Order: sequence, then C-alpha cells, then structure tokens
Amino acid sequence: MYNVAVKREFTAQHFLIGGDWGPENELHAHQYQVEVQLQGAKLDQHGYLVDIVDIEKNLDSMVADYRGKVLNNLPEFKGLNPSIEHFSRIFCLGFAKRIKEDNISRIKVKIWENDIAWSSYQHERNQQGK
Repeated sequence: MYNVAVKREFTAQHFLIGGDWGPENELHAHQYQVEVQLQGAKLDQHGYLVDIVDIEKNLDSMVADYRGKVLNNLPEFKGLNPSIEHFSRIFCLGFAKRIKEDNISRIKVKIWENDIAWSSYQHERNQQGK
C-alpha cells in the first residue's frame, strides 16, 4: 500500500459541553494541527497516489472553513461536544467527499489540539471511491 500525507496548522475555538471539565467548559482556543493521510494500492499514470497539489488545495480550503471559528457554532457540530474525536471524524468525512480518485482505499485524519493530545478517524472507501 502507498501512503501520502499533508499537514496544516490553524487556530480555532471551542468550549466543551455535557460535563464538568473546568476551564475546558469556557471558550478557549487551540492551535490545531491536522494531518490528512491517503492510502491506496495503485499509482496513477504519473506515479502519484494523489497529486499533492490537489491534497493541499482541498486541505487548505477545509482549514479555511475552521480557522478562527468557534466550533460549537458550526452546523456540523450541532448537538455534539466539539471534542477532537468528533472533529477528526467530521474533518475526515468532509475531506473524503472532496477527493474523487478511485484508487484511494483509505483516508485517515489525525488532529492534534496541542503537542501531546490527538485523535484520528479513518474512512474506508468502497470500490467506487465513496
């Protein structure tokens, strides 16, 4: 299997809900890092799994949607605690909709909220790339 990954950083805010997590219940910011990893068994005619320029374009567009925002206020987080677990799933499934190449079998997103804490979500694609 081939793997290719691209990473970006951005700042967003959130506050946790549904429990008593002290300062985490108050609005605060994180300097998030997101890494998108794509996996597949076949390369294209150029020797790429996916052109890194395409990954960067889609990743930058998604990061722009979250940069400087309060995650709690976004529709995709409605009714959810904006944990990095939920965030990694939401980001991964959103990214999967943007990548159309049918040679991609797995998309994994890993999001760090600081230097020591991260979560990931992995999306397995069927043969039609969905």
